[in-house]
Amino acid sequence: MAETYSQNSQSKFVQSALWRILDANLDRAREGLRVIEEWCRFGLNDARLTAECKTLRQELAQWHTAELRAARDTPADPGTALTHPQEAQRTSLQQVLQTNLCRVEEALRVLEEYGKVYAPQMGATLKQMRYRVYTLESRLLAHDRHNQLRQAQLYLVTSPSEQLFEVVEAALQGGLPLVQYRDKTADDHIRLHNAVKLSQLCHRYGALFIVNDRIDLALAADADGVHLGQQDIPISLARQLLGHQRLIGRSTTNPDEMHRALQEGADYIGVGPVYETPTKAGKAAAGLEYVRYAVEHATVPWFAIGGIDTDNLHEVLNAGGERVAVVRSIMQAEQPTLVTQYFVSQLSTARQSLMPRKVQ
Repeated sequence: MAETYSQNSQSKFVQSALWRILDANLDRAREGLRVIEEWCRFGLNDARLTAECKTLRQELAQWHTAELRAARDTPADPGTALTHPQEAQRTSLQQVLQTNLCRVEEALRVLEEYGKVYAPQMGATLKQMRYRVYTLESRLLAHDRHNQLRQAQLYLVTSPSEQLFEVVEAALQGGLPLVQYRDKTADDHIRLHNAVKLSQLCHRYGALFIVNDRIDLALAADADGVHLGQQDIPISLARQLLGHQRLIGRSTTNPDEMHRALQEGADYIGVGPVYETPTKAGKAAAGLEYVRYAVEHATVPWFAIGGIDTDNLHEVLNAGGERVAVVRSIMQAEQPTLVTQYFVSQLSTARQSLMPRKVQ
C-alpha cells in the first residue's frame, strides 16, 4: 500500500514538473514571437512577416491548455531569481531581434523533447514549427539587411592603417551606415581578428559590415555579406555558401559587367572607378558617363566609387549618383567624423531633392 502511494506520489511529481516545463516554454516562445511580431508590424511594415509571427503564436496557443497553465507555480520557481548582466541591456534593435529569435528556437526545442512525453503529436508538430522559425529568422535578417542597404548612401572601404579601428569608429560616430573590410596583404589570422572586431564595432553602431572577397572570413566574423570583384567566384556559388540572408556585392566597371552582375543576382553593385585612384592602380577611370548609365539601368542599389572626395562629390551627385563609396577620403582624413558627417549631409540633401523618385 505504501509502495503504491509512493509510486503515485512520484508519478504526480513528474507530471507536475513536466507540465510546468511545457507551460514555461510555451510562454517563453509566445512572448519572444510577440516581440519579433511588433517589429515586423511597426518597424518593417511587413504584412507577410507579421502574419507569420501571428500564425505561429496562435498555433502555440492551441497547445497551451488550461491544465498546463494550472500547473504554474511562479513563487516556487527558482528560475525567476536568476539573471545575467547581458539581459539588462540591448545595444541595438538587431540584438533585440536576434535574442528573441534564439529564445523562441530554444523554447521550441524544449517543447519538442518534453512534448513527446506529453503527447506524441506535440513533439512532431513543434519540430516542424522550429524549422519554420529558422526560416523566419533568415527572412527577417534578409529583410532587415536589404532595408539597411537601400537606405545607406555612404560606404567606407577600409585600407590598411595602424588606426583602423579608431578611424572606422570615428566614421560610425559621424553616421556611417556601411563598412567594407579590405586588406589584400595581411596574414589570415590578422585579417580574421580585424574582421571580427570590425563586425562587432559596426553592429554596435547599427551599421552593415561587409568583407572583401573572402567568404570564409565573412562567415567567421558574422558579417552581413561579402563584396566580390570581377575575378572572384560566381555570385551563385557565393550565395550557396552564404545563404540568402546575407548580402553579395559585385564591382563593375562598364555596362556589360553591370548587366552580368544583375543577372547573376548581386544585391548591390559598385560603379567605377569614376576617377583614377591609386586603390585601383593602372585601371582607367570609367568616368561620369558610367554613373549616368547606372542611373538609367541599374535595378539594385549601386555605389559610385573611385577617387570620390569632398571636392568632386557634387559632380557625382549632378550626374545622378545617390550613393558613393570612398576609401582615402575617410581613411586618411584628419577628422573622420566631420568628413563623414559632410558626406552624409550632402548625400541626404541630394536624395531629398530627387524625391519622389523611387529609391532602388
